[in-house]
Amino acid sequence: MSKFSKFMKSNKIEKKNEMYPATRSLCDESGKPLEWEFRHITSKENEVLREDCTIEVPVTGKPNMYRPRLKTSLYIQKMITASVVMPDLYDAQLQDSYGVKTPEDLLLAMVDDPGEYNDLAAFVQRFQGFHVSFNEKVDEAKNS
Repeated sequence: MSKFSKFMKSNKIEKKNEMYPATRSLCDESGKPLEWEFRHITSKENEVLREDCTIEVPVTGKPNMYRPRLKTSLYIQKMITASVVMPDLYDAQLQDSYGVKTPEDLLLAMVDDPGEYNDLAAFVQRFQGFHVSFNEKVDEAKNS
């Protein structure tokens, strides 16, 4: 038996999908909010999302110097979108019904209440393993 046998993939715990009612404006026949299904994204997928949402901004007073800046709102939208299994935010018919062309725009159209969207964002961040929301980290950084 290898000294690494406990670390083999076959011993890794499989992360289960979870259900969450993203909005109270989409309900079943009995008036209960529809539950959406969410999956865990991998660290690799997360890095791609972060890179896609990072821009270079000039450093004030330093010509030809730039620093990376994460577009947090876009990153959270993309993280939520990548996490959603059901409804299929990439479905063209569903996008057409809301008059949008991207999964991120569909997400914002379906969860159009700002409070519900913030609750959804917090749920997804916790579900993905982030114990403090990005907004809380921003507030913490501003106060220090």
